[in-house]
This record gives sequence, C-alpha cells and structure tokens, in this order.
Amino acid sequence: MKQTTTKIVLPKCEKGLGEIINSPEAAGLIEGVRIEPLSLYPDDRGYFIEILRTGQGLVSGFGAKTMQASAAYNYPGAIKAFHYHLHQTDVFTPVMGLLQIALVDLRQGSPTFGQRNTIYSGPLRLWQILIPPGVGHGYKVLGVEPSLLVYATDRFYDPQDEGRIPYNHPGINYDWDLQHK
Repeated sequence: MKQTTTKIVLPKCEKGLGEIINSPEAAGLIEGVRIEPLSLYPDDRGYFIEILRTGQGLVSGFGAKTMQASAAYNYPGAIKAFHYHLHQTDVFTPVMGLLQIALVDLRQGSPTFGQRNTIYSGPLRLWQILIPPGVGHGYKVLGVEPSLLVYATDRFYDPQDEGRIPYNHPGINYDWDLQHK
C-alpha cells in the first residue's frame, strides 16, 4: 500500500453514535472505510468462514511479506476504544459475538473529518471492515457471550504508529450506553 502521512486532529462532536451503517454501500460511510459481506457456511458441526485470501478482497493491496493477522478475544461488555494508526490499515472481521464498532475520522482535511460511524457486526451480520490510517476505531462487546475479532493489518505491529484516545473522550463524545431502541 502507498505510504501516506496522516495528520490526526480530535474533533468536537455532539454526544451520539454518528451514522448507523446498515449497508456496505451506505452513503454516510467515512471516506476510505470499506465494507464487504463474507459468506458463512454452517452445517451440523458448526460453521466455516473464509476470512482472507492474499491479493483478494479488502486485503488485496496488502503486501504478503508485511501482512499480519491477529485475534482479540473479548469478554461481554468490554469496551476497547479508541485507537488509530498513522500508516497502518486494519481489516476487522468479527467472527464470534456481536460487536458495536465505532469509527471516527481524525484526518484533518478529510471530507468526512469528525464524522462518526457505528457498525453492528458479528456472525448474524458477517461484514469485513477496512479501516484506513487516521480513522479512530474501537468496539464494545454486546450481549452475554464473549466475542472474537480476527483482524489483518497491512504491516507488522509498530507502537510508534499507534495512538490511543480514551473511550470517553469529550471531543469524540461517543455514546457507549445501551440505546433501548
């Protein structure tokens, strides 16, 4: 992938969830974020999901020599947010449990700067989500079951590339409360 430098700026958002994304083609999606549905193949033993193939899908631009795949097992109710990368692109694949994924555009000069997205994803809505550099991201595990998030990155982990923002930062002002809709 092309090397870019991303200038990170914290927005001042009203409290809320931002745009709820209910379709991979949603008009309100943050610039550069992409979503692709994946297929789940169930049978009487469980289910199978093909997460990635080198050179295809959302990871098609990732170099095979620097791509890393990882997994995060999370307990119910856990919130892991926010962090961002200056250069790294992430591809999230929630494969177990339901995640409320929060995104915020921190890129000064981006046409969607300050915009937030909320994506609900898991095996019932099996979406793979590409998160470009400069887009803050985090998630909350919904329900009573643990979750498993498998994610691929276009480069190896580098702590110098990662920034962290508290989940309750007043500028992002993301509403992690249960919505009771």
